[in-house]
Amino acid sequence: MRFHYLLPAALALVVAGCQAVNTTRGGAVGVERQQSMLGLLSAQQVDQMYAQSYRQTLAEAGQKRVLNSRADQVQRLRTVSQRLIAQVGHFRDDAPGWAWEVNLVDAPEVNANCGPGGKILVYSGLFDQLSLTDDELAAVVGHEIAHALREHGREAMSKAYALEMAENTAGALLGLGQDTRALADTVAQYALTLPNSRTNEKEADLIGLELAARAGFDPRAALTLWQKMGQVGGGQGPEFMSTHPSSSTRMQGIEQALPQVLPLYEAARGQ
Repeated sequence: MRFHYLLPAALALVVAGCQAVNTTRGGAVGVERQQSMLGLLSAQQVDQMYAQSYRQTLAEAGQKRVLNSRADQVQRLRTVSQRLIAQVGHFRDDAPGWAWEVNLVDAPEVNANCGPGGKILVYSGLFDQLSLTDDELAAVVGHEIAHALREHGREAMSKAYALEMAENTAGALLGLGQDTRALADTVAQYALTLPNSRTNEKEADLIGLELAARAGFDPRAALTLWQKMGQVGGGQGPEFMSTHPSSSTRMQGIEQALPQVLPLYEAARGQ
């Protein structure tokens, strides 16, 4: 019981070491939420950590001869991605200068991600199982780029570090055993992390829509994309859906944002 009183106090001390930042401009879609980042964890550190993991993934795929082995899909992916990357300056000034990379792994997973610093990785299962149009592919990649622009990875790591530091402080003061502290960690993780992950997904949906529209891709394709995602695997959805859940609420959010981005799409098409 005393742990529950001490943990918020310990968290408050750790949070005091966090900084409220605006990683991106709001854009036409109005993503204005300030994010709490641990001052000890810089964007450069997170980029370097992820880049190392990305290099390892590429090396393993290269050894298996499944890295960029399907020229037609690689060309489509890179063409779509470059058009999206050309629009990232609308959200943050430094992003056009990131060391962007776009690679394809020939594997059945229906999955994609864009890690910190602009490291895009897509699996060929997306093409094979969903028969994506270029507009739908732009919806996938734009969504993932949005996560990188908003530094959602760094934000999640900041929360995890803050929670661990607070628990270590509170646990040491009370002399708690490891099992008790592990239980407290699980409870706190569910309480603090999951609601924010839903927020992050909504932000990525909105910014991804705007990136696609500004690049001349039809943002309405996001709706057909998520419909296709929900139909893969007998309705269970692919691995991508485990971290990018589709729901009626999500579809409604996309539909509500379309009036803000469709004029951008029409302007891009008219250029």
